[in-house]
Amino acid sequence: MQRLLRFLALCPMLLARAERPNVLLILVDDLKPALGCYGDTAAKTPNIDRLAARGMRFDLAYCNQSVCAPSRFTLMLGSHSTSTGLYGLGSPLRKLVPDAMTLPQHFAKHGGYRTESVGKVFHVGHGNEGDPTSFSVPPFKDKVIEYLDPDSTEGGQLTREEALFTNQKLGQIKSLPRGAVFESPDVKDDDYADGRVAAETIKRLQAAQRRRQQDGTPFFIAVGFVRPHLPFSAPKQYWDMHDPQKLPMPTFEEHPAGSPQVAHKRGGEIAAYKPVPEGDATFSPELKRKLIHGYYAGTSFVDAQIGKVIDELDRLRLTENTLIVLWGDHGFHLGDHGIWTKHTNYEQANRIPILISAPGVTKPNSSTRQLTESVDLFPTLAELAHLPAPIGPQTIDGLSLVPVLKDSKKRIRDHAFHCFPKKTLGRAIRTERYRLVEWKTPGATPESTELELYDYEQDPLETKNLANEQPDVVNQLRAILVKYPEAKALK
Repeated sequence: MQRLLRFLALCPMLLARAERPNVLLILVDDLKPALGCYGDTAAKTPNIDRLAARGMRFDLAYCNQSVCAPSRFTLMLGSHSTSTGLYGLGSPLRKLVPDAMTLPQHFAKHGGYRTESVGKVFHVGHGNEGDPTSFSVPPFKDKVIEYLDPDSTEGGQLTREEALFTNQKLGQIKSLPRGAVFESPDVKDDDYADGRVAAETIKRLQAAQRRRQQDGTPFFIAVGFVRPHLPFSAPKQYWDMHDPQKLPMPTFEEHPAGSPQVAHKRGGEIAAYKPVPEGDATFSPELKRKLIHGYYAGTSFVDAQIGKVIDELDRLRLTENTLIVLWGDHGFHLGDHGIWTKHTNYEQANRIPILISAPGVTKPNSSTRQLTESVDLFPTLAELAHLPAPIGPQTIDGLSLVPVLKDSKKRIRDHAFHCFPKKTLGRAIRTERYRLVEWKTPGATPESTELELYDYEQDPLETKNLANEQPDVVNQLRAILVKYPEAKALK
């Protein structure tokens, strides 16, 4: 009798769990909207394009900070970096926000989900160990910086970026050799990490299907792919898919006229690789073209791996009960403004792809111009899974996109917010037409502020800072910005 009573007591919880949708969260490092589904005619991304065709494409989606670790924290916490103070690659989540409830923890606690991490989900490296406690089982990790050609590493030596991403010799980075910025060996997909991550994800999906059939346990699998992150290491077949002479080259390679020095960038991460010139040297046309070729090859490589995962989801007949999200952690400069990689407040570093397929909610081949932020995905997925809305204890800055998923013309906000810390902190408001950036040290007087304003209707390449010419627009956007709490101090 006692057993029967216990079983009857468990029945509602088991039934609710069995009705929960699964979640497949696909994260792609450094992926800008250089994709066929976003209108890039040079891209070769048939698998991501067909994923976009299943649901909704967000055309004005923005990361909340254009650097790997903080961007992933904003996704997993639903909180802006300005709310948490998690600005750096080495920012320790559990030291700064010890009781944080992350997205996968929310799903495990409130929905009985088994939560898993495959590949690069949280950032590991630069002294950061990610957040293994967010998941039900230990994360499956693989390489971010990877070479197969011994010539790429001066005969197999530990390179600067390999050391940083594996937390080795962090005090000796400048003494280590630079690795190659690209390689294209004739190898199998699984010889590189993204191929192995796809294979592991397929195994996890198969095991998840068995658990779902046995006891109704829903899965939350976050899978992180690393290409097109540097180095542009990808099998030769993906380089061969692209004619380098037909790839888009940068058309405006100067900093915006009248822009403040704090907003500028030269060198940075790209200079950690050979044969990229160190310092403020000029890149040759040949090097620029090869770098752009490498980015597109890396994107095609990761597209193929995502295709394998989606094919397996379909084969297992899990598609109709699985929420699928594809998210790029930030954008990527490919020579525009003379900048390479990310770490700015400009459009190319901050605009990202977000694709959401929610069976029964999203319409196939739909798109929206709703301004969207990374922090929105936490409350959106919670609502789609019929879980309680996240309440922290960290500040929840995101808004649920479910009304937009149901009707692409619905609007939940009229701007997106993002930031980037340099000598001072640049906080930005992006509307459909404008971007305002306010550079100011947290707590400093307003008189110390430097401003940027760009009009994307008239000047999509950001050739000129208009802050002094359009004070009315500046005042309108600053009135939005002032509603945000003073940012956490830079540390």
